[in-house]
Amino acid sequence: MGAIAAAAGLIAAGAVIVWALRHGFYGTTLFASLSAVWLTTLLWWNASEPRNAAIVAPAAGDEDREEEGVMLRMLLDQAPGALLAVEGTRVRALNRAARSLFATDDLVLPAPAALLSDDVARLRHDGRSWRIDRVAVQGSAAPRTLVALIDVEAAEHAAEARATRDLLRVLGHEVMNAMAPIASLAETALAVMAVPERRDRLLPEILGTLARRADGLRRFSEAYRQVARLPEPTLAPVPVADLFADLARLFDAQWQGGARLDIADPGDLIAPLDRGQIVQAMLALLNNGVEAALASDPPPLVRLSATASTDRLTFHVADDGPGVDAVHRASIFLPFFTTKADGNGIGLAAARQVAQGHGGDVILRAGRPTTFDLSVPL
Repeated sequence: MGAIAAAAGLIAAGAVIVWALRHGFYGTTLFASLSAVWLTTLLWWNASEPRNAAIVAPAAGDEDREEEGVMLRMLLDQAPGALLAVEGTRVRALNRAARSLFATDDLVLPAPAALLSDDVARLRHDGRSWRIDRVAVQGSAAPRTLVALIDVEAAEHAAEARATRDLLRVLGHEVMNAMAPIASLAETALAVMAVPERRDRLLPEILGTLARRADGLRRFSEAYRQVARLPEPTLAPVPVADLFADLARLFDAQWQGGARLDIADPGDLIAPLDRGQIVQAMLALLNNGVEAALASDPPPLVRLSATASTDRLTFHVADDGPGVDAVHRASIFLPFFTTKADGNGIGLAAARQVAQGHGGDVILRAGRPTTFDLSVPL
């Protein structure tokens, strides 16, 4: 409508100019000329307005991006772990969990030193232990790192709960297996006591079987105590070379040349360990490797080595045995689970418990040779 009005005004101004020139009204001619110039300018501005609209059009895209930003913040708020952005010495909380943990709406003040150092893998805050996972952001003007805090204690409690359930399940199974024949044999003994001709013949055999079953239950109880009563580790700096020397002496004393131990030089590695507990756990892994490798050419060979990263020390025990059957891989660390005729199922379970007491774990690698890794934090 503005463009139509301006065009009509321009036509009218031209008519006034022609009329004024014919009648000698030069002032009117000047006014009409100025009006024509102004109307021409107005028409040009109206003609250029679509280009201005095209320039403003991206504002709709800005609104879309703002809406996406709101959705992203909502998604971040649903993450259970604390998420933060580290820019130089500034630490910003990115989601609800981080804001709640540090009691802030934006900047974390003071910035925890553990978050500002790339070499630190743990944060102790508010009486809890958190693992720090970092991701560097590429393409930003200033160096920026995204940080996720993982509640280590919550994960440990969940692992302990699963271990307790597994232990109780196995414990109940083993006790029931031991008690059922004992109860049956006791009833049989009472029955034969009433028949003298059978008593003299069957009672010694029944009592002998009862004694063996009771002894098996006693040995099971002793094995259970080995797993259930492991004390808290007492940590002290231990040179890994000294630890390997202990293991070599104990290995030779136990196998007396019936098995070989190949030890890789660990160099000058030092780690905070409970020396006695780690020796116990590593010896269990070495013995397990020897027993697995007995099927190979004698004497069986077990290899021991250690590697370190920025925050973890890992011991490796490898053997040339036939490996662990796929159906048993999920059960080998359960207390009392064993595939050996004379095994008690304690060694691997105790080794894992020692490692977990140190804040680490024991895993079985995939593939060959069969390799167990016991890792602990540095």
